[in-house]
Amino acid sequence: MPWSTRELAELAGTTVNTVRHYHHLGLLDEPVRRHNGYKQYEVSHLMAMLRIRRLVDLGVPLSQIGELEGTPSENQALHEIDAELARSIERLQRARAGIAAILREQAPADIPTGFESVASRMSEADRSMAHLYARVYDDDALADLRSTIESSDAAVEAEIASLAPDADAETVERLAEQIAPSLARNLLEHPWLADPASRLAVDQASTRKALVESVKALYNPAQLDVFVKASARAHELVDQMRASGDEPPAVDAD
Repeated sequence: MPWSTRELAELAGTTVNTVRHYHHLGLLDEPVRRHNGYKQYEVSHLMAMLRIRRLVDLGVPLSQIGELEGTPSENQALHEIDAELARSIERLQRARAGIAAILREQAPADIPTGFESVASRMSEADRSMAHLYARVYDDDALADLRSTIESSDAAVEAEIASLAPDADAETVERLAEQIAPSLARNLLEHPWLADPASRLAVDQASTRKALVESVKALYNPAQLDVFVKASARAHELVDQMRASGDEPPAVDAD
């Protein structure tokens, strides 16, 4: 008994529009029509529909289904599709792991991968910079950067984050002195921080400029002054410690 388009769609577990789309792509032959103009689908049409649906379920693009039928390249095409599915599964697994970390740490949804556990210690500007770091540095460098955040003094960092653009020189100097020891320790533990460009994973010229311009745009003048003074003091401490063989000053991290 012939079937209508609606009946064929129901038997194949799809929709009338999908059947029509397969006709349009040339994947499904047009059936004969009854005297009243209605289509009459046969068993051959149903088998074709079921075959197409099976290939779609396997992830075969509609544009490739016609190429698979009875050709020696079928296995190669399936290997390529399987490889793409494997890549998709890997992307989804990374996404799930990222979501799990964000939920576990109650971190902002857009925090870069690997920074979820320290997101609460980072200012909005720090988080913005982390996005750029994640783009331009390799995984090992990012792990080092995360370590520097973990070892920082959260209270001092919070004070710097809330520092007014016109903060007085005494406050700037005090904050610079407070963070200089931890910066010195970081320079000793991760020497590449003294030459950040050495670890860039992408074009150095444009990336170096992007890093400099982003820092200037995201932090206010007083905060930048703290960073400059602290960096200079940290390098002094490193030179002193290397000359004397002493370990860097201990800094309690909250």
